[in-house]
Amino acid sequence: MNPKAKGLGRGLGAIFEIEGTALPEKSKNTTFEEIEIARIVPNPRQPRTLFPEEALSELADSIRALGVIQPITVKREAENFKIVSGERRWRASQMAGLESIPAYIREVDDQALLEMALVENIQRQDLNAMEVALSLQRLVDECSLTQDVLADRVGKKRSTVANYMRLLRLPGEVQLALREDLISMGHPRALAGLTSETQQLALLKRILKRSLSVRQVEELVQRQHVAQESMPEEKEFPESYSRLVDHLERFFTQEISIKKNNKGGGKIVIGFDSDEQIEQFVRKFSTFER
Repeated sequence: MNPKAKGLGRGLGAIFEIEGTALPEKSKNTTFEEIEIARIVPNPRQPRTLFPEEALSELADSIRALGVIQPITVKREAENFKIVSGERRWRASQMAGLESIPAYIREVDDQALLEMALVENIQRQDLNAMEVALSLQRLVDECSLTQDVLADRVGKKRSTVANYMRLLRLPGEVQLALREDLISMGHPRALAGLTSETQQLALLKRILKRSLSVRQVEELVQRQHVAQESMPEEKEFPESYSRLVDHLERFFTQEISIKKNNKGGGKIVIGFDSDEQIEQFVRKFSTFER
């Protein structure tokens, strides 16, 4: 048995019988053939659309030297075959100059084809959290799966699936930062603790500017909750407060916050880590006195 099979739960293992494992030729509506590359077409509903050229070139070099070690999986369509999984291997094989490629042929309908492609996509190790979240959402929307069934399909805990799905409720700027690997999945989970989108975006800006760790973000969110609890009637700050913080951040590198009391007054708090930073602040302001 493939040593990776155990970790897949009822995900790919249940659907593909573990792709890459030698299957009996007629097992579970599956046959194995060497297929002409020219007769294979990509799946237009394939959830993965980016195939970095450098990575493809490296895989093509490997295929030239060793051949295609892991067959792709396809579905028969008239005289051609549509890819279920393995488009990257198919593209690299084309680059390597191969005329044919080993493939498992599965007899499945279009709905099962989409589900297979999405589940295979989710099981990849190189996906970032947003790509996983979007694939999970497509399984819910297009395959009519509940989160319980979805968790069973992809071999993940329901709480894990729920955490990924919550990412899709965050502002687009947070999602984009996660997609581009500017932040880790822990950052959005911490940001989700803030109910205001304005506060989430302001903290995201601080994360990117200062390379804050997840732990630091969690602490900032907790402080925000404590401040709100001490002023239960406090409303969301107007945009002018955010603009003021933006201007101040041009001069100070530490946390800047505005605290407002119920009488309409308040104070601006500038954090610092050491006496040396106070000296830095003084030097910066001295330039305005000249």
